[in-house]
Amino acid sequence: MNKTISEPPGSSRSKRNVLSFPHSKYAPQAQLEIALPSPYRSVDDMVHDLRPEEPVQCLRPATVAQTAKWFLRNFPGDVMYAVKVNPDTRVLRILARAGVKHYDVASLAEVKLVAETLPGAKLYFMHPVKSRHAIRDAYFQYGVRDYSLDTMDELEKIMEVTQGADDLSLYVRLSVSSQSAAYSMERKFGVEIENAVELIKAARAKSRKLGLCFHVGSQCMNPEAYATTLQKVVDLVSEADVKLDIVDVGGGFPSIYPGMTPPSLGAFMRTIKKALKSHASLEHVQVVCEPGRALVAEGGSMVVQVDARKGNMLYINDGTYGSLFDAGVPGFNFPVRAIRPGGAFGGELVEFGFYGPTCDSMDVMKGPFYLPADIREGDWIEIGQLGAYGHTMRTNFNGFFTDTTVEVMDKPLLSIFGIN
Repeated sequence: MNKTISEPPGSSRSKRNVLSFPHSKYAPQAQLEIALPSPYRSVDDMVHDLRPEEPVQCLRPATVAQTAKWFLRNFPGDVMYAVKVNPDTRVLRILARAGVKHYDVASLAEVKLVAETLPGAKLYFMHPVKSRHAIRDAYFQYGVRDYSLDTMDELEKIMEVTQGADDLSLYVRLSVSSQSAAYSMERKFGVEIENAVELIKAARAKSRKLGLCFHVGSQCMNPEAYATTLQKVVDLVSEADVKLDIVDVGGGFPSIYPGMTPPSLGAFMRTIKKALKSHASLEHVQVVCEPGRALVAEGGSMVVQVDARKGNMLYINDGTYGSLFDAGVPGFNFPVRAIRPGGAFGGELVEFGFYGPTCDSMDVMKGPFYLPADIREGDWIEIGQLGAYGHTMRTNFNGFFTDTTVEVMDKPLLSIFGIN
């Protein structure tokens, strides 16, 4: 359901900074922006005024801008935002205003979205497997010149569709270990290291600029994973005896969650810088990264309402088929806090699990989520760190789909950047 929250009786505000995003199966990123007054000072103010009966996404523009500027200041190269993490056009514009000029797009729909939202942005089609029509339209209609690949077949496909273009930057995707990450990225994509030399040589012969790229896995908890993989890049380039123009260290930079506190992002940057400086062959190579989760996670949260309580299980109006996929299947534990306008909570914080609103028994989030012992039906819960994947993973399964967004000015529930 596409919904814009209306003004409650007696509200002191005549306007709200509320966005409604029409959803369709074929173009889920299509969005319509409406009613753009000043944001709420806090999530609590929003709940107090609106008493929302459906989930509300809370966007923190200042937080997104701060994290983007941190990456731009601290990464020793170009920062390329992974659009899949949150394709909201508001987020894209915030990042662009903060100085992000490079965007990792993984589908033709994302190519179109970013090209139309941010004319002039540099697009990188970093999905290693693409359809012919996606390559054709990306190249001829949207001017994309940077493409990832991990097989000889994909290289030949790109060259055939682009009619033997001589202005391509081609990135050979390597399969590397994801043992330090919450999500493995090593099986579906990437050429095995021992089989990479032939593909690297072939890509060098076809490309204006040759790049090597890798992904150490999502939510990487060990900075040394980047240094280890950069050593493999150096060894491969030496074995292939080719000129390397670009190295893309991928994404995987972590955010912070309850029970999952990674090393500081500064430690990741220091490790990458040290590794780059230690290899003479990388001295004049362009360096790129693809942050997604770490870049936008803190910039969004969801406010849900408790529909029922059974013991220490709360039935809430959003779930794994909505914004909380990561809380279900991979079992991420998100920061939470309870909200009861005009009232107070009693008792200590205790462990709860969540059930989502659908009729599917898999719509469960085990947590634990620590909330007041006396939380009850009708209370609200803010769930943090959902600027990453919260917006983009939603479905309309069982008819439960809402897409209302408000802007807020308060700080995120948790911050690896020290925003508090």
